[in-house]
Amino acid sequence: MTETSCKTYRPAMTRKFALAFAAALLPLAPASAAETRTIPGVADPYRSDAFGPDPMPAIDAALAKAGQSGKPVLLVMGTNGCHDSAWLANLLATDRFAPVRDRYEIVYADIGMPHIRGLGRNPEVAKRFGFRIRGTPTVAILDANGTVLNRKAAPEWRNAASRSDDDIYNELMD
Repeated sequence: MTETSCKTYRPAMTRKFALAFAAALLPLAPASAAETRTIPGVADPYRSDAFGPDPMPAIDAALAKAGQSGKPVLLVMGTNGCHDSAWLANLLATDRFAPVRDRYEIVYADIGMPHIRGLGRNPEVAKRFGFRIRGTPTVAILDANGTVLNRKAAPEWRNAASRSDDDIYNELMD
C-alpha cells in the first residue's frame, strides 16, 4: 500500500468508526434533553421580561435595601432572550420560590450575551463585580457592600433550564 493510499484510506475508516460510534451513543442520550419543561402558571417559561435595559440603578437600589434589611443581594446577570436566564427568572417568580424571594434582594441585570461576540450589553455590570461572563445567567450573591460571596459558583448557572427545580431551590436556600 502506498503512502498516498494510506492517507486516503485512514480518514474513510475514521469517519465510518465515528459514525458507528455516534449511532451507538444515541440511545444513551437523555430523553429530557428534547423535552420541553413547564412552570405552572407561566405561558412560556423560556421567555421573560424581568431583565430591564438599565440595570445599574436597580443594582444600587438592591444594595441599599440590603444594607437596611441585612439580606444578601441575588444578582442575576442574564437577558430576556436567553432560555436559561428566562427560565430562572420565571421560576423565581413562582409561589414555591417565595422563601427565596424573602431571603434575598433580587435584581435582574440585562447584560445580553457577552460570551457571544457583539451580543453583550451593559458591560459595566460584570466589570463592577469582577466577572468575565462565560455564559448566562451568571448569578452572584452579594453582601450589602457589593462583595461577591459566591465567586466560584456564580458562573455555574449557565444551565439553569436543565437543572431540577429542587436543586435550584436547595442551592439558593443553603
